[in-house]
Amino acid sequence: MLGVVRRLREGLARTREGLVKKIDQAVRRYDRIDEDLLEEIEEILLQTDVGVDTTMKIIDGLRDRAVEERTKKPEDLHLLLRDEMARIMNRPPSAPEPEHQPHVIMVVGVNGTGKTTTIGKLAARYKQEGKKVLLAAADTFRAAAIEQLEVWAGRSGVDMVQHQQGSDPSAVAFDALQAAIARDVDVLIIDTAGRLHTKDNLMEELKKIKRTLSKQIAGTPHETLIVLDGTTGQNAMTQAKIFHETLDGLTGIILTKLDGTAKGGIVLSITDQLSIPVKMIGVGESIEDLQDFDAQDFVTALFE
Repeated sequence: MLGVVRRLREGLARTREGLVKKIDQAVRRYDRIDEDLLEEIEEILLQTDVGVDTTMKIIDGLRDRAVEERTKKPEDLHLLLRDEMARIMNRPPSAPEPEHQPHVIMVVGVNGTGKTTTIGKLAARYKQEGKKVLLAAADTFRAAAIEQLEVWAGRSGVDMVQHQQGSDPSAVAFDALQAAIARDVDVLIIDTAGRLHTKDNLMEELKKIKRTLSKQIAGTPHETLIVLDGTTGQNAMTQAKIFHETLDGLTGIILTKLDGTAKGGIVLSITDQLSIPVKMIGVGESIEDLQDFDAQDFVTALFE
């Protein structure tokens, strides 16, 4: 646990600088909790991409807690703020660990989010747990996507099913699921085109992949995960909403590149505003830096 929090703490350094340090500076300028101080904290939260609605929930919570606990000491705001953040991010757990064989995971998201890299790290994690993993290169749209996934398959020591570039992605998914069944695979992870969420024809391909999988095994894919780039802020929210609607429900979010932004408050906004659990977050380049998301660990790493 200490290692997890330590890596989180290192990965969230920029957000801590932009959020916690600024709140510290604001608190020192006041001798009591009042509306002026709360207004400053509100502005700081907005600057770190917490979002308007979520920020107002936090500020209202701070105001109510200060009254209930009869505290006017500015230094008490840290503890109150931590509690409010943890409460907002405390959501039901994401999809359970693999229970089916093969357990089928479909990964979606736009180009540049770190989707293929994330798939490689996921494969490596499952392999380290002793599971037999198969990757499906169903991103046949982007040049070099298949080669990039093949590199990760090699690094992770797992097999991959692929067709030629430009092939039907659903055909790749079909063959991969057949291969997973034949080879007694534990986890099948399907890469999909890093499509723009505004391209209707490409989104239709995702629907077709899901239909193709469910015709072979009812209930597949068991997980549909979207990879979002934490540095894109509120645009990540828009992507998640559109994919969620198009695919009749995402089961989880993997939020990457949090180490590259001072606006890690997007985690609060996403967990609060979307009915989709954050499954994992990425706070660095190594496999260990793709971590299961835990609200309490996140808050602890941010403030301590």
